Amino acid sequence: MKKKIVFFDIDGTLLNENKELPPSTVQAIQKLKAAGVYVAIATGRAPFMFAELRKKLGIDSFVSFNGQYVVFEGEVIYKNPLQRQKLHELKEQAHKQGHPLIFMDAEDMRASVNDHSYIHVSMGSLKFPHPPADPLYYERREIYQALLFCKPEEEKQYVTSYPEFHFVRWHSLSTDVLPFGGSKAEGIRKLMERIGAAKEDVYAFGDGLNDLEMLQFAGTGVAMGNAKEEVKEVADFVTKSVDEEGILYGLKQLELIK
Repeated sequence: MKKKIVFFDIDGTLLNENKELPPSTVQAIQKLKAAGVYVAIATGRAPFMFAELRKKLGIDSFVSFNGQYVVFEGEVIYKNPLQRQKLHELKEQAHKQGHPLIFMDAEDMRASVNDHSYIHVSMGSLKFPHPPADPLYYERREIYQALLFCKPEEEKQYVTSYPEFHFVRWHSLSTDVLPFGGSKAEGIRKLMERIGAAKEDVYAFGDGLNDLEMLQFAGTGVAMGNAKEEVKEVADFVTKSVDEEGILYGLKQLELIK
């Protein structure tokens, strides 16, 4: 029997704008697992940022850091950290421009400066506080994703200077910094290989710009009703919004649950 697997983004997909998990989503995930379908998370977040959510939903397979750190049933099966020297060069250039960074590994995160307004606003939107400062954190840890805090019009200089990195904006004041070629789609590919799933048996739900490649790669890409228009355009199916029981509705429409 073919094994199906469904990937869910977190912010704007599993969680609503207030970072709340709708009861209907919990019910839908339980039904999906009861039907024998693999359930996984695919997110830009670091593992420590959604540990409680995994516990609540009983999910232990995930693609984190937009594809750079992949875990299957509690076992790390893929790691793709940022180049340390290039990350150092990025930090030096960014600091000259007054742009701070956050460095993230699998266990924790540190800011490159203390008390910066851009960090407070951006991280606050995820319900996370400004992390402690440690400008050399990347020298001692494997960093899978950095966050660069600058406005959209200030981002081009970095994109031009660092072809080794992939910049994906997630907030008006912040952009993700990933290894070039890294994406949720690549992380999903690693999990597919592990369980032997065919592309037609892969489903993905998302709403943001960092979900574009994932939805295009999956056999069936599902955009939330609250998704950005660019995301809806590439999706195979558009479900209802998070707060309109979009996960439950979408899974039923795809006949993955009853």
